[in-house]
Amino acid sequence: MGSASIQRVMVIGTGLIGGSVALALRAQGFTGHIAGWDQNPAEAATAQRRGALDEVARNPLSAARASDLVLLATPVFGILDWMDKLAPVAGPGQLLTDVGSTKRLICERADQLFNRAGQAAFLAGHPMAGKEVFGAAEADGQLFQGAVWLFAAGDSNGARPQADALSTEWRAWVERFGARIVDVDPVRHDDLCAWASHLPQMVGTALAALLEDTFGGSEVSRRELRDVGGRAMREMTRLGASPYSMWRDVAHTNTGPIAATLEALEQRLADLRLHLTQPELRQEFERGNQFRRNF
Repeated sequence: MGSASIQRVMVIGTGLIGGSVALALRAQGFTGHIAGWDQNPAEAATAQRRGALDEVARNPLSAARASDLVLLATPVFGILDWMDKLAPVAGPGQLLTDVGSTKRLICERADQLFNRAGQAAFLAGHPMAGKEVFGAAEADGQLFQGAVWLFAAGDSNGARPQADALSTEWRAWVERFGARIVDVDPVRHDDLCAWASHLPQMVGTALAALLEDTFGGSEVSRRELRDVGGRAMREMTRLGASPYSMWRDVAHTNTGPIAATLEALEQRLADLRLHLTQPELRQEFERGNQFRRNF
């Protein structure tokens, strides 16, 4: 990496993504110090035991103040809270970045608190990688190989040369993780993710919950469903195992775009139901086939 200015990293939120970032840094030759803190001490202890952390921070604010890079890897409301807490103690020569699943509110807050003279830099990020399971025990240093890592900028991001230098260095690490960087406007980010990520999650959750309500009351029914369900059901319901703690924040901070995608899908499903024995059903399959061919 050359003469790096990022030598001390602080990870706030040491679960699946935070732990995976720390492991990816180690896998790609980062020789500096990585501290971490988690609201659940067991998660931080697991991350340290797995080699992701050199130290579990007792005082996260003090550890963050002593770091060159602070990674906020909590759900979105936690990221917003930590931005407020860190703004008074972080300063020039430091970069804060995040991995939150929505970006508009985070970028608006960053424009208020960071990226100006006398302030720390903030670079809003979102790796499009993850698993339906969670926790430090599931962290994987190869998680970002082949993934897209989105960066979003508000009005003031990149306004100072120092912010540019630190952000450039962090972006270089992300590329070393094997990720492909895509820059996107924060509002456009949330609109795209509503279609590409948030809608599939809500559909997977709703389908899994429906099947639980329909078949979950009887072990015989469960077994029958497992016997005939096969790969299609497993793939369609895989996201039903995702944690509510993260998706609650996504739903609250991207309500409008997610509601719009759900409404569009509801209408599409209603039309499909009406056309089960009509020529329009074939047209719908043709449209679906066309999307898959071009995707």
